[in-house]
Amino acid sequence: MKAVVWHGKHDVRVDEVPDPKIVNSRDAILKITTTAICGSDLHLYDGVIMTMERGDVLGHEFMGEVVEVGKDSNLQKGDRVIVPFNIACGNCHYCKKQLFSVCDNSNPNAVLNEKIYGYPTAGLYGFSHLYGGYNGGQAEYVRVAYSDVNPLKIPEGMTDEQVLFLTDIFPTGFMAAENCNIQPGDTVAIWGAGPVGQFAIRSAYLLGAKDVISIDNIPDRLDMAREGGARTLNFDTVNVLQELKEMTGGRGPDSCIDAVGMEAHGTDLGNVYDYTKQALRMSADRPNVLRQMILACAKAGTLSVPGVYAGMIDKIPFGIAFGKGLTWKMGQTHVQKYLPRLLKHIQDGDIDPTFVITHRLSLKDAPQAYETFKHKRDNCIKVVMTP
Repeated sequence: MKAVVWHGKHDVRVDEVPDPKIVNSRDAILKITTTAICGSDLHLYDGVIMTMERGDVLGHEFMGEVVEVGKDSNLQKGDRVIVPFNIACGNCHYCKKQLFSVCDNSNPNAVLNEKIYGYPTAGLYGFSHLYGGYNGGQAEYVRVAYSDVNPLKIPEGMTDEQVLFLTDIFPTGFMAAENCNIQPGDTVAIWGAGPVGQFAIRSAYLLGAKDVISIDNIPDRLDMAREGGARTLNFDTVNVLQELKEMTGGRGPDSCIDAVGMEAHGTDLGNVYDYTKQALRMSADRPNVLRQMILACAKAGTLSVPGVYAGMIDKIPFGIAFGKGLTWKMGQTHVQKYLPRLLKHIQDGDIDPTFVITHRLSLKDAPQAYETFKHKRDNCIKVVMTP
């Protein structure tokens, strides 16, 4: 089959690879109908995530048709499903509490994961051997692990593009907003107006926010944020901290969302420091957004971090966070927990997730699509691909 394969930093190719096979009785094989490139995939493309190996198949946002099932799967051939990016066993202590992204059992490389983080976390599709080495779904076919727990069957009449983003970016944006504990009258500031930031804007309003402020420096992203009802700040042209104070009566946003993560951009000295450390391989992460959020957030506010971080960070004003009494909530999304609720929002017309799609391409165009998405060429915000 054809698949998008990682060969090194800034080197992905569409290669012929072996077809997936049933390995476990709870497995299923999916024929991919639609897949996407996620901002998190760019961390792999940029070579900043550990334990990638030449030949790894990329992609964690995918859906399709079931073509083969193990004897303990509850799926049937012909079922049309979306598959969460994180893999959960359904039976461990954390899965039973709906904390699916920290599943104890789904990462076959748990020992490696535990050495780095202290505890194992869930396996992820197409996201390095630290998270299990599972082949991803930017391919013609994929093996779906624990298929009796994770996939969501799609109702008749719904298109792939309506439901594809239930695999990751819609639940991720929603959980980021939910973590803010939004109260009536609250203002939410969101750093990053990429796909997750866009869904966080719309989710914050679904959860009752009065005002949302989107921070980025890409005009097309800021335009899309305004279409979603947000006020916007371009960090290239304004002092973000000063503007946020003025926009909130001197108080600061009630909650702040980091929808950027480990490769944050910026223009201040802190970001220059981050770039230097990353270039020298002294750090994997550039936490410029985290610093700004601590300084910007209102006292007793909440910092929500859906953006991916991979390692150690420094020069964080933690004393200020302590003094302001800030609450931190973060981590990979418990996608499975949110699927019924978010599917209903789509069915009820509360949100049309297709708004975020700017590029529709074939799987064979993936290498160029990665370049276009990384460099934000051609007004690129979200790429979907069909095999």
